[in-house]
Order: sequence, then structure tokens, then C-alpha cells
Amino acid sequence: MSVSHYPAEESSLMPKKVKVSNPLVLGFSDENKFGTIQPHDDALVVALKIRGYDVKRVMIDQGNGAEIMYPDLYKRLNLKPKNLTAYSSPLVSFEAKMVIPKGQIRLPMQTGSDVVEVYFIVIDAFSPYTAIMGRPWLHTLGAVSSTLHQKVKYPSGGQVLEIVGSQSIARQCLVAAIQHRPETEISATAESDL
Repeated sequence: MSVSHYPAEESSLMPKKVKVSNPLVLGFSDENKFGTIQPHDDALVVALKIRGYDVKRVMIDQGNGAEIMYPDLYKRLNLKPKNLTAYSSPLVSFEAKMVIPKGQIRLPMQTGSDVVEVYFIVIDAFSPYTAIMGRPWLHTLGAVSSTLHQKVKYPSGGQVLEIVGSQSIARQCLVAAIQHRPETEISATAESDL
């Protein structure tokens, strides 16, 4: 008795070769703490390129569900109020006050050679930062951040690239935020601590 095999049957019975590639790992180890002051509780503050301009004092906050821009940066980017589109949901400022946004704007952000479009909500409130980058930007970039390691890691061109934070600028921003607190708030806090 002879058995004949058809090519279609053969290919369906044969194990398929799986293309194995080394996936990029976006993680942190103790080696990534090199160059940082440890221990610390500093925010992750970096410099980024927004709309072609180098922008300092940008806080990376993976707990934030939106990207925020403050008026000083908006003006320095040569943007006008007419460039804003409506955004009506209120936000809470660093001072725990409700803030009505001025609007939102979509701008290009360059990280290395990668450019992504980001919607910024523009709010008129005090902040020691020029902007805050949250989860939407991190997720679009495919990035992970670590305040402990003071870095953002993201995949680009088959490799893992880093954005390194500045602890000294983070500490300057903290001092500016503390100094900005109104006197009545400081004295009320001091009295409640007694």
C-alpha cells in the first residue's frame, strides 16, 4: 500500500519555524541609579523638545492622565490665545484649587529622533514646572519612567534610549513651590501642627 503526501498536507503537519527576536526590555536595575543622589524623594524633572524648542523644568508624572502646559511656556513658544481649542473639564492645581483650563493645543514633541503629537491642556495657575508630561505621552512613546532612577526609557530604532532627570532642578522647583505658598496658608498649617 502506498501513501501519497500532498504538499499542502505536509506543510500543515510540519512544525512552523517561529521567528525569534530579542524583545527590548524597558526596565531599571541598581546600575541605573549611577549618577543620582541616593536616597532621595525627588520628582523626575527633565528637558524636552517641544515645538522645536528646548524646554527645561518638565516634570514627568506617570500618575497624571493629561499633559499640562503653563502660560509662561505657552508665551515663550510664540503661541497666541487664538491657537487654543476649547477644553472645559476643570482640573486641580498644586495648591488644591479648581482651575478652569484656558484650552488645549496639539504640539509636536521630539524625543531623540522620534516625534509624537501631544495634546497639552493650558492652565493659568502657579507651577514651578513649565509643563507636566503624563501617561498619554509616556504610552504614545512606549516609555517607562522611574523617579528612583531619575530616568525615562523608551524604545527607538531597535534600541532602548534614555532621558535623564536633573535632581538639582527638581530640588529648585520644590523650593520655588514652598516659597510660593501664601503666608496665611503657612501660618494656618503651622497652627494645625501644634
